[in-house]
Amino acid sequence: MKESVLIQNKRRLKLNLNFLKKDIVFTISLVLAMGSCLFQSPKIDYLNFPVLMSLFNLMLAIKAFEELRVLDKFAISIINKCNNSKSVSAILILLCFFSSMLVTNDVALLTFVPLTLVISRKTKMPMLDTVILQTIAANIGSSLTPMGNPQNLFIYTFYGIKPVPFFMTVLSLAILGIIFLYFFMRRLERKELKVEMVPIQMTDSKKTLAWSVILLIILASIFGVIPSEAAFIITLMTAVILNHQLLFKMDYLLLLTFICFFIFVGNISNTNAVHTLANASLKDSASVYFNSILSSQFISNVPASILLAEFTPNWKPLLLGVNIGGLGTIIASMASVISYKLYIQSYPHEGKKYLLKFSLYNFSFLAFFTLIPYVIFKILKIF
Repeated sequence: MKESVLIQNKRRLKLNLNFLKKDIVFTISLVLAMGSCLFQSPKIDYLNFPVLMSLFNLMLAIKAFEELRVLDKFAISIINKCNNSKSVSAILILLCFFSSMLVTNDVALLTFVPLTLVISRKTKMPMLDTVILQTIAANIGSSLTPMGNPQNLFIYTFYGIKPVPFFMTVLSLAILGIIFLYFFMRRLERKELKVEMVPIQMTDSKKTLAWSVILLIILASIFGVIPSEAAFIITLMTAVILNHQLLFKMDYLLLLTFICFFIFVGNISNTNAVHTLANASLKDSASVYFNSILSSQFISNVPASILLAEFTPNWKPLLLGVNIGGLGTIIASMASVISYKLYIQSYPHEGKKYLLKFSLYNFSFLAFFTLIPYVIFKILKIF
């Protein structure tokens, strides 16, 4: 009897550990939040509700479009017209770049990397370089819009930035990104082929139209046209009416991760040691810029943006730094981890090869984007 209970307890513990391993960033954020609560009492004021509501709205709308297979239909219709491997790869990379501006870098990669791997299996064509460039493209492309990635949404809301200053700050980053990607895409292997993928039929055009309207409402709330609370209620009610199952398919760990980081940052920002360190290391725009890039390499760019925002009013170098900081190490942006996991599921023996080439590509981009934009931004006096 005792042995039976012991086995059951071990199984439960294993399930709990597997849950924590599922999302390492959430686990880290939870540990940091709980640890900081030992020294400071958390306050409800730490939670940025406009950010959380906007993030929830976007996640729900994007999940709806995933279910309706809107992006899949669009991508496959284009790829079926290609006649060589280089053009297929270029389209897959550019789809990640441009779609990430609207549906976030995570969703762009979750949509198009599996499609890339299907093409790779059907054509017997290696796609490792393509997947890595897709990841870079999604991380750079998502920097252009407030809803492109979580750190942009946080910074945009936290500082109350207006649309024009935001776009003018990140536009040069996106332009440089597409130019640099172009030179890397030209180096890809060219092989004659004809991809024939079964066209996807839209599951429900009326629902697609309805969610398109909802997305416009969400964007209007992000840009301050309507209250975020109103957009939240409208989005939630639409999901309940059209497809309540969407509410059970969302990645709530992302929302919980943000809540944990808000608590952690709120707690430690009230300690004298952190205040002293921040005041010493974040003296001017240049120090904010380089510190945000550096910290992103170790703790990822989302928590880096939440942490540093508490100690600096200089949103421009912070915005640029955390977006550039998404390049480099594989944990600098969690979107990069998504691509890696998807790739090694299909090619489990190529994990080391992927990481080596990923590091080569990403640190090349990181070196370029750290130095060249800094010089340009100094000349243009962006910061």
